Amino acid sequence: MATFELYRRSTIGMCLTETLDEMVQNGTLSPELAIQVLVQFDKSMAEALETQVKSKVSIKGHLHTYRFCDNVWTFMLQDAVIKTDDCQENVGRVKIVACDSKLLTQ
Repeated sequence: MATFELYRRSTIGMCLTETLDEMVQNGTLSPELAIQVLVQFDKSMAEALETQVKSKVSIKGHLHTYRFCDNVWTFMLQDAVIKTDDCQENVGRVKIVACDSKLLTQ
């Protein structure tokens, strides 16, 4: 199963990457094992979001920029409103990165 590295730029992904880099520099972990950990992280995040998250979100805003590159859409919204079932939040800027989930199962 192929995975995208989208979640590595999340807070938990950045912390994991920094920790792995530190462990490789200290000699605690081999670079090859660190790469395997990151690949497993990518797979686990994709699986967890697919199977465990049931919430739906509505996002409206002014489209500032959009891009389609390597089967990945990137949207930049300004003055956005994010709504869930019980909450609404106004935010200045939102970046949405979306990929075709069918590509993950190839």
